[in-house]
This record gives sequence, structure tokens and C-alpha cells, in this order.
Amino acid sequence: MNLNWVLSTLVFSPLLGIILLAFLPKTQEKLIKLVGLLATLPALVLSLAAYFHYLAGKKLSDFSVSAEWIQFRGMNANEPIFSVYYELGLSGFQLLLVVLTAIVATLSAIAARYVKKEWKGFFMLFLLLEVGMLGVFTAENLILFFLFFEITLIPTFFLIGKWGYFEKEKAAYSFLIYNGLGSAVLLIVIMILFAKTGTTNVELLSQMIADPTAPLSADLKLGLFIALLIAFGVKLPIFPLHSWMLRVHVQAPPAVVMIHSGILLKIGAYGLIRFGMGIFPEQFEMLAVLLAILGVINLLYGAFLAFIQSDFKMVLAYSSISHMGIVLIGLAAMNEAGIQGAIFQVISHGLISALLFFLVGVLYERTETSIIDHLGGLAKGMPIAAGFLLAGAMASLGLPGMSGFVSEFMAFLGLFKVQPWIAAVGTIGIIMTAVYLLRAVLGMTFAQAHRKFDAIVDLKGVEYVPVIVLMLLIVLIGVYPSVLSSPLQATLETIMLGLGG
Repeated sequence: MNLNWVLSTLVFSPLLGIILLAFLPKTQEKLIKLVGLLATLPALVLSLAAYFHYLAGKKLSDFSVSAEWIQFRGMNANEPIFSVYYELGLSGFQLLLVVLTAIVATLSAIAARYVKKEWKGFFMLFLLLEVGMLGVFTAENLILFFLFFEITLIPTFFLIGKWGYFEKEKAAYSFLIYNGLGSAVLLIVIMILFAKTGTTNVELLSQMIADPTAPLSADLKLGLFIALLIAFGVKLPIFPLHSWMLRVHVQAPPAVVMIHSGILLKIGAYGLIRFGMGIFPEQFEMLAVLLAILGVINLLYGAFLAFIQSDFKMVLAYSSISHMGIVLIGLAAMNEAGIQGAIFQVISHGLISALLFFLVGVLYERTETSIIDHLGGLAKGMPIAAGFLLAGAMASLGLPGMSGFVSEFMAFLGLFKVQPWIAAVGTIGIIMTAVYLLRAVLGMTFAQAHRKFDAIVDLKGVEYVPVIVLMLLIVLIGVYPSVLSSPLQATLETIMLGLGG
């Protein structure tokens, strides 16, 4: 059965929603929101179909697409010098990220109900952003990856700058400047690799650069890897390239923050794993200790600063920085346990952060504040929301039986095998995670009330959908990690083979 149409349909299906929205009157709020939500469903259905296709024992290569796209010719017009192909594909890791993207995008479209103005423009940009994200995780060559990566930047800039909160313009420009510089560095790396090897296919590049006769010196390889580390380090983000992310998490509307924290930050981790570790395994190993130290710095820096914040959005923003440190710690271990833990953390944090930021959006919609002291006693007025908020915090701090525990345990297990002293210092960050999350959540739910919540409305109607879906997925991964580890097996074997393990 020919399935090579599936990925192209999956990636570009949100464009149909954009076309339909273009013909709708901008005053039709309910219809626009309905079309915006429904336009995310084809990608969700197709991604889940691909996942169950794999679970049925069939190959993900069934979905691969490769077609001639762009050719650069020299003096002899019959012989192309360089060719760029339209190539989409799925590995186990890519499949999980595509499913995560589709799920979070659909749930974020539900969260977009809180948008107060210009719904038509919002959803058109939102769906374009989804195209970029799905394309990033399915692209099989660097040029196509870069184009989809750039597609994510423009909609995000406008979604933050137009529909955000008080300092939305500052947050949007900060996002664009930092990520634009990261993109420029990434483009330089891609062009050098293209010029030196004649290809941007990820698999071919991995094979060519592993060859001792490859036309790249050891110093050039190291320089290119460091450049990749900077480019994706901005996106992850790695300290000290993080300040832009704090503004975005605080100023962007709930639907955009769910996408940003749940998916866009994960592009940085994906790039480091797929391109950094996949194409430059020797250079990755050379800097593994540095990456472990950077991971611990991220973990501790984010945890300690989260502890002193008075705004719960800032607590979650610094928490994201801290949890991305666990990704670096797992990757720096350079063994199967650590790398699997890092990938688990990518998926787990995507779900947990989307849940917590959705709940913050609900609270802000009701109370117009996210200051911890101003939300004291919230459990009296919103007991269900407070319960889910506490459950989300438990998942984030690594409670056994939830996804956060599996990812953190495996990442640290991997690092303890090779760098026990660095790992031991990092465990302080795990302790601090429990401290700052419990301080913040208990301060909001059970502390002395500074305002009356008697008339406040708890979760209702469609608001239950994102909360319940995300919570169920978090618990499912926690009690049955095979839903992730099974698709990842082939990916881990490929990575370990490249590392010589």
C-alpha cells in the first residue's frame, strides 16, 4: 500500500483551514473558532494513524517521500552541480514529536477561546505555525528543515506581538532577535555543509562526515558543531541565551504559550539530538562534559530563580529553563539510559508545561492576575482547577507514576554512570524543583485568601478537554513508559551506533 502521501497531507493540512478562514467574514467569531479548531484535526488523526501503524509492526519508512525539488546548474546545463530534494520521513523520535505537536496544537486551539479580538487573523497565523512545526519534525534534509524552521518564527512573532499582554511588543521583538540570530548561525552551518559535501540529506551527511576521507577537517567539524550548539541552544534555551524566553512565557496569550513551551522549545532539543549528535557524534562526545555542566547550570539557575518569583508565570518560565537542563544532562551521558531519558524529558515536559500554562490561562481569565499572593485560597472557589494544578506540579517535580519521574530518573541514571560528581550536584536542582513548585502551588491554593472567590467559576465545558487529555497522557507515560520507549528503540540503536556504542 502506497502511503507516501500521508506526510505531505499531515504537514500541509492546516493550510486548508487557512483557505477556509480567508473566505469567512471576520465578525463570525464562533464559526472562525470552530474552523480553526477543526483544521487541526486532520494532522492529529494522521499522526495517530502513523503511530498505530508502527505499533502494528509496520515500517515508518512506508511514509517516506523523496522528489526532485531544486537544482543548481553550472556551465553545463545538463549536469546539476547541487540538487535539493523534497524529503519527508519519520523515525521513532520524529513520530513522537509529530504526535505531540498535533495533540498540543489541537488543545491550544481550544485555549484560543480566550482570544478577545481579530480571531480570523489569529487562527490563520496559528495554523501557519502548525505547518512549520510539523514540517520541522518531518524534514529529512537541512534546507527543508530550515525553511520550516523559519515558517515558525514569523507567525509566532505576530501572535505574541498582537495578541499578547502588556509588554507584548517587547517580548515579540526579543523573540525575533534571538531566534533570528540563531537561524542565521544555523544557515551558515547548512551552507558550509552543502558546499563541502554537495548534499543536505541528514542520513547522507551522517555517513559522509563519519568517513575519514570526508572533505571536512577536524577543526571545521568542531566549529560547525559549536555553531549548531549555539543555534539550537538559543531555542532550547541554554543559559545565558534564555532571557527572551522569559518574556514570551509571561506576555504571550495562553494558546501561544502552550505551543511555545510545549513544542517550539523542543525544536532546540530535537536539533541537538538529530543534527548535533547524529551528524557530529565525535564532536558531541568531545564536549560532553561541557554539556553536562551547562545542563546542571540550567537546572540550578532555573530552579533557584523560580523559587524567588512572585508571578506564577515566571515560576513556570524558569521551571522550563531548569527542565531543559535535564535534557542536556541526559544527552551528555552519551549512553542509552541518558539519551532515552533526555528524549522522554522532551515529550514529558511538552505535555506538563502545556497543562500548567493552560491552567494559568484559565486562572488569568477568571482573576486577571497570576501573582501567587493574589490567588491565595483559590481551592475554595476553584477546587477542580486547584486539584489539576497540584497534579500538574506533582508531575513536573517528578512524582513516581507520572511522566516526569521516568525522564528525570533515566537522565540522571545515565549521567551517574559517567560523571557522578556532576550528576550529584545536579540532584540539588531536583530537590529545588519540589520546593519552588510546592511553594507556588500551595501558596495559590491553600494559603490565606487575599480576595473572595465565592462567585468565581471553576473549570467548565470544553475547558475540561485539554486538562483531562494532558493529564491522562502524563499518567499513561508514567505508568506505561513503553508507549514512548517502543518507538524510540530503533532511534536509540542508530544513535548509539553512531557514537560507537
